[in-house]
Amino acid sequence: MSLLTENNRQYYEGAQGFRGNGVLVDFTTTFNTDLIFGSASPSDVDYQKNNFKLYTSTTGVPGSWSETTTGYSVSGNVITFTAPPATGLYIVVQLKKLDGGNYGSTTADKAYGDTVEKNYGSYAYTKLEDIVNNFLLAYVGPGKLIQDVKRTDVIFHAKRAMQEFSYDTLKSINSQELTIPHSLSVVLPQDFVNYVNLYWVDNQGAQHIIMPANNLTSNPSELPLQGSNGVPVQDNFNENIDTTSIIEERWRTNFLKNEDQDILDSSVYGWEYYYGWPEFGYGQLYGLDPQYSNANGYFTINNREGKISFSSNLVDKIIIFEYISDGLSTDVETRVPKLAEEAMYAYISHAVIATRINQPEYLVQRLKREASAKLRNAKIRLSNIKLNEIVQVMRGKSKWIKH
Repeated sequence: MSLLTENNRQYYEGAQGFRGNGVLVDFTTTFNTDLIFGSASPSDVDYQKNNFKLYTSTTGVPGSWSETTTGYSVSGNVITFTAPPATGLYIVVQLKKLDGGNYGSTTADKAYGDTVEKNYGSYAYTKLEDIVNNFLLAYVGPGKLIQDVKRTDVIFHAKRAMQEFSYDTLKSINSQELTIPHSLSVVLPQDFVNYVNLYWVDNQGAQHIIMPANNLTSNPSELPLQGSNGVPVQDNFNENIDTTSIIEERWRTNFLKNEDQDILDSSVYGWEYYYGWPEFGYGQLYGLDPQYSNANGYFTINNREGKISFSSNLVDKIIIFEYISDGLSTDVETRVPKLAEEAMYAYISHAVIATRINQPEYLVQRLKREASAKLRNAKIRLSNIKLNEIVQVMRGKSKWIKH
């Protein structure tokens, strides 16, 4: 049985058509994406929640479509009209699309959004809900590895597996394009767990990695106001009074000033920048510490404010911020790559057995080894190593590669 449920029109165009026959009032969509319905009327604030638009036409030719904004409701993926559509009436459900889709007679009518694009490539993933259902079906029951287990327990271990896999196995790197304001700080994303990389982007679109400040500077977690004797001062509620950070202010206003041009723009700086003319420390490059040999700027994670702070030479720069989440923050993220599906089942099996009393230790250890081996296989599969890419890199490594 085929696993593809959408036809080409549904997948690429995000549209599904129906014909009225004067009798039917219910029409069921078969998108991989569930319909989200707030209201049919554009004047209703809940209308913006819709991830689709509904169009009708008497002829079905381009330019004849008009949006239907009354006379229907949605429950699940079933669209119900208050009266049967006329015989021969063309009906199209258009999921929201970046270009607005092929329907709607005016620009305002078009279904602008990214619902369709979010579904692209979805066949490579399995929903976490399906992982739970498949596990209960294949691993739980009389004569199987696990005699019985609560569904809530399986959901808990599946979520824990999703979190653990997201940190170092799954392709769970999110990224944002941001501009560094004059405050030199940007707020951490809502689903932030840890950073991966930060880059600033030059006028040609090339990325330049921004290095962490490490021990060069830091952001203190507390800023107590001190009295003349050096002891923190308290308020009327017996709490320390906070002040501003002198360290952060000195770092913000240090010598790393912003230039009008890109830092590494050869039209501004020539070879003398790198080899040290007087203004750049000619003859004073002794004792250079490689971890601070950086012209791309620095960043620190300011946990006190929940922000990322940057050095002053990055003000107004466009940056790419790559970070990892735990894979559970949004519905889109709660998907497991099919290349790691078996590793998920192995993780859940071991977790269920290992948390029960009176289980044979040999069984616990066997499941532990099996989970570890399948996780290793998943990492290898998801690493996406291609021979041609390795050969291309190694051509510059003074090595003979036979291929």
